Amino acid sequence: MEKLVPFTPSDLAKVTNHRSGEIKFGEKMITIPKGTDPLLFLEETEAKYVILGIPEDIGIRANYGRPGAASAWKSAITNIANIQHNRFCKGSQILILGQINVSDEMKEVENLDFNDIDDRSKLSQLVERIDKEVSHIIFSIVKAGKIPIIIGGGHNNSYGNIKGTALAKGKPINAINFDAHSDFRILEGRHSGNGFSYAYEEGFLKKYFIFGLHENYTSKSVLDLIKKTEDRVRYTTYDSLNIRREKEFNQEMISALEFVKTESFGLEIDLDAIPNIASSAMTPSGFSVEQLRQFVSFFGRSKSAAYLHICEGAPDLGEEKNNHLIGKLIGYLVTDFIKSNQ
Repeated sequence: MEKLVPFTPSDLAKVTNHRSGEIKFGEKMITIPKGTDPLLFLEETEAKYVILGIPEDIGIRANYGRPGAASAWKSAITNIANIQHNRFCKGSQILILGQINVSDEMKEVENLDFNDIDDRSKLSQLVERIDKEVSHIIFSIVKAGKIPIIIGGGHNNSYGNIKGTALAKGKPINAINFDAHSDFRILEGRHSGNGFSYAYEEGFLKKYFIFGLHENYTSKSVLDLIKKTEDRVRYTTYDSLNIRREKEFNQEMISALEFVKTESFGLEIDLDAIPNIASSAMTPSGFSVEQLRQFVSFFGRSKSAAYLHICEGAPDLGEEKNNHLIGKLIGYLVTDFIKSNQ
């Protein structure tokens, strides 16, 4: 865990707003004591959930997207620290591990242009470098018997989440992705649009379900590829659920769970599926926040749920006066998952 920047009690104190008569998550969440081996502490701590931040948007840049998702971690952890510790959800269940140090990689991409072939290759190489760190840390968390909650960053990190979990479990895992896009594109070098296809090709991903695919933004080649692998890769579209009303939201969740619960599965959430949420691929049409929260709660109840990954939110791309709202939304999703998963 050389690239891990541990979250300290001092870090926690800085983001927690103390108030008389109240107990905040920031006063109860666990951090790794100074001088302690993180791996050893992971195994010994009573906390069931381990929060990890990945403050990067390199995979998004490599996928022709707008940068900004690197800012989600700071916003999220500030909001999580100020959630009320009460009978409904307790901060003491959570260990804040810290964040992956991607500062060098972020500096390297500042002057890279994704329209340049050579620069795109460099971007992909940097994503691969981050992949190794993500998969190693997720492996360590899962191997210690804990459930990772990963806050991105781009959806390129789904690859590391899946690989690390599969290696810790000793077999391929499944995944369900709440997303407007498949992220199952061709193997053209790593970026945020092919994390699942790389994990699938390399044998870490067994079954994959995409929930809420937008028909207007899914290529024929991706649809053809999914059709060829429909025994292992399936989807339902947003249009069939919320526009044409051909399918029912709750029933589709049940069908999707039946498909993925045969093995441990990752719960992947892309915030660009929600209207007007600042992200690299912001949309005016999509599921409501309430539907997303119901989705996280529903799948979090499964004993097969192995991790939660929330990505693509970009506070830096939002309104300056309300850029805290993405962090607040992430806080809701984290607690929804924990409440249902208990």
